[in-house]
Amino acid sequence: MIPEAALWIWAVTLGVVSFVVVPLAIVLLHRTLTAARNIERNLEEALTAGAGIASNTEAVAALSATITTATKLLTTTQSVKARTADIATAVTSAKDS
Repeated sequence: MIPEAALWIWAVTLGVVSFVVVPLAIVLLHRTLTAARNIERNLEEALTAGAGIASNTEAVAALSATITTATKLLTTTQSVKARTADIATAVTSAKDS
């Protein structure tokens, strides 16, 4: 048969586990679940914000292409302006002669 002291130790241990450890574990698991849900919600918001930022900055690459094209157009325009000045000079000198 089991000694009475062993039964008391077993009963006290069972009581401590039942009324302290299990409720504490439940509270800590609930806190962990709450934190995980908050993280998930924040990640969804961050994903939405990141997608918005990505769509708003697509124009930056297009702007770079536009600047490159505008530079080429400026060079061509300056060349046309110089040739136009040459033609104007030639027409003016032909009129004077």
